Amino acid sequence: MASLITNPVTNTNSDRSKRKKKKNSMVKQNLQRSQKEDHARWKSEAQQQIYSSKLIQALSQVSLGTPSPSAPRGGRAVRKAADRVLAVAAKGRTRWSRAILTSRLKLKFRKQKRSQRGSVAAVAAATRTSRSKKPRVSVLKLKAKSVPTVQRKVKVLGRLVPGCRKQPLPVILEEATDYIAALEMQVRAMSALADLLSGSGAASSSSATPPEWPMPPTSQ
Repeated sequence: MASLITNPVTNTNSDRSKRKKKKNSMVKQNLQRSQKEDHARWKSEAQQQIYSSKLIQALSQVSLGTPSPSAPRGGRAVRKAADRVLAVAAKGRTRWSRAILTSRLKLKFRKQKRSQRGSVAAVAAATRTSRSKKPRVSVLKLKAKSVPTVQRKVKVLGRLVPGCRKQPLPVILEEATDYIAALEMQVRAMSALADLLSGSGAASSSSATPPEWPMPPTSQ
């Protein structure tokens, strides 16, 4: 009789664990499906045309003249505009796109903090006493040697992908895969724009120069 009696507590726990596993598997499947769709979206011609049109609008607002202290130089400004348009095209679905979009706000806050810390640092430097500094080069070398090669490569990859500096390896790999596909689309779009602009410039220069007619022979 005792073996025939089931425990309702264990049954409910097993049901909850099954539901949780099923929910986690569905979430993983949806995530993988969305990632595949994003990767395929970066390879489509329609997405490249949308990015190209938005990039032209962003580049028309970039000033390539004399650089000011607040505005970046020409090449750097073009690069920032291209990355910002790429992050907007990603619609904030990835960590790297959100990191690019929020980097401008962080830069403004950093400039304000630097201006506030300038006066404090000047006073502290005037009253600070000289202290003996221990060499740290050997310690850094020891730390670099103690870290395995795979972990060092993961750290380097996390620094290359925006917003993945302190993320675990699975997150870094997922973000890097999507970021590389987006960068490939960016290179294709910018190369097509460069070819279009160079072709239009050559056509305009050829139409501006008058044709050279042969000189008539001189009569002797």
